[in-house]
Amino acid sequence: MSVPPPVDDDDVPRFWRELGLPGLVDVHVHFLPPRVQAKVWAYFEAARTHYGAEWPVAYPLPEDERLAVLARLGVRAFPTLPYPHKAGMAAWLNDWSAGFAATHPQVLRSATFFPEPEAPHYVAEALDAGVRVFKVHVQVGSFDPRDALLDPVWARLEETGTPVVIHCGSGPLRGEHTGPAPMAGLLERHPRLQLVIAHLGMPEYREFLDLAERYERVHLDTTMFATDFTERLMPFDPALRPRLGALRDRVLLGSDFPSIPYPYAHQLAALARLGLGDDWLRAVLHDNGARLFGLPA
Repeated sequence: MSVPPPVDDDDVPRFWRELGLPGLVDVHVHFLPPRVQAKVWAYFEAARTHYGAEWPVAYPLPEDERLAVLARLGVRAFPTLPYPHKAGMAAWLNDWSAGFAATHPQVLRSATFFPEPEAPHYVAEALDAGVRVFKVHVQVGSFDPRDALLDPVWARLEETGTPVVIHCGSGPLRGEHTGPAPMAGLLERHPRLQLVIAHLGMPEYREFLDLAERYERVHLDTTMFATDFTERLMPFDPALRPRLGALRDRVLLGSDFPSIPYPYAHQLAALARLGLGDDWLRAVLHDNGARLFGLPA
């Protein structure tokens, strides 16, 4: 019999304990400098203008309270995932994220980059300083990931095998360079990149499943996937579930905490109701992330 999904956030620890897990590993959490975070939340307050749907942020809390929420949920490791929307921001965001991770041992030190001449230098600095995951947002940054300025960056990341969480699908908003074609082109150049496709590539689920099946180091994260909110806007074809089940070892829990329009528990319940089994859930909610980031047992 499958473990019953959590009914609310207070029930989340019961859920992962009954699955036999020591907690959760969430690869898609954001902690940003306060002024940047405030601007992100202001954007979501105006979500109907952008998306045609309300987006009430579930956890618009002070930083220490957000950390406490994740601790109560049992999220044992998570990144900060900064991302710039223009040139000249990335190095500053990386410095802030380094300071944040230094004072919170559960945080996976994160960094980002933008197509600019300085990118190879500050990416190398970040790697030398112990960064464990990078974040790229193709739609917000409005750049082609195949930009020649990033060639040395991708080459270095391919060499190191450092995971890159990349928002490259066309949901919830299409961008000039979103969709599977730019990523397919990037992977043709750098087939050993350890990419984590955010949001399972929504709404181009099928095409990003294709890439994950073709390239052994491409992963998919579950951020907002299969939730009631996303199913209304960008539904997942149930016929694709067997393919998702077969990729069990390369699907990772992502949530988009804190800027999600529902309780954290709903993401876990949405994954459970896919019916892919407790072994799949154990891999996705903890074991794959723990392996990717070399977490202790």
